[in-house]
Amino acid sequence: MPSTFRNGFYAGLIAALFLGLWLTQLWSAEKQVHLHSEHLLRKIEKRNWSAARDFVAPDYHDEWGDDRALLLRRLRLVLRFFSSLTIKAATPLVQLEPPFGVWRARVELAGKDAGAEVTPEIIRRVNGLTTPFELRWHHESWKPWDWKLVEVRNPELDVPAGFD
Repeated sequence: MPSTFRNGFYAGLIAALFLGLWLTQLWSAEKQVHLHSEHLLRKIEKRNWSAARDFVAPDYHDEWGDDRALLLRRLRLVLRFFSSLTIKAATPLVQLEPPFGVWRARVELAGKDAGAEVTPEIIRRVNGLTTPFELRWHHESWKPWDWKLVEVRNPELDVPAGFD
């Protein structure tokens, strides 16, 4: 009987070790910034605004003068021209600058228009950018998964004033 207990104990210990290693890898800052960026893009594609809003920090700001509310309003305005949308990130890279993480990737759009002539122009302008988008994330608390988007950058992208 003691050998059964010992075998069970070692099996449990090995399982706990593997679980710990897996969680350590999953919860690494680099992995979390990458996952948060990908999940945000998927929420935008699906027009899940409440979920997208949860990714954005209350103190969000960007180089186009957007705060959190204006960013979400502009996304809704632009994406209503699409009946379907796919956002692809080409070779994303993550750089850590604790407590921040920066995700960089060239973003390409594909989609079908919803009867608007502006859709091909939006796709052409975004896909024509040569500089990558930068999503700057802030680690908000002790929880390894608690990251919020605080800024988006792309100096090549021109957003007209009053576009909201």
